[in-house]
Amino acid sequence: MADPLAQRKCKPCEGGAAPLPENAARLLLADVQGWELVDGTMIRKTIACNDFFHAVSVIQRIAPIAEAEDHHPDLHLTNYRKLTIELSTHAIGGLSENDFILAAKIDQLLS
Repeated sequence: MADPLAQRKCKPCEGGAAPLPENAARLLLADVQGWELVDGTMIRKTIACNDFFHAVSVIQRIAPIAEAEDHHPDLHLTNYRKLTIELSTHAIGGLSENDFILAAKIDQLLS
């Protein structure tokens, strides 16, 4: 059995590597909670925070994980408490396993 995604480490991903096919992305999507596949090129999760301070604190807790993995999400805070997290591997123009690893680590942080 493979290691749970949250236990894995992101690997450097360079241009020229192929993005995950949509069927492979859907299989990995089953291992993360509340994420949706968007256009086959990114995964997205939206959370409703209690208030602005809580939303900012979630961002601050995601930041060191993203830095440690050298894989960074797009974070959008709207309506002062709605946080949307988007993951895609920009170097390959689509999804890689790294996106799902970071999603699992974010899920672990939020649980």
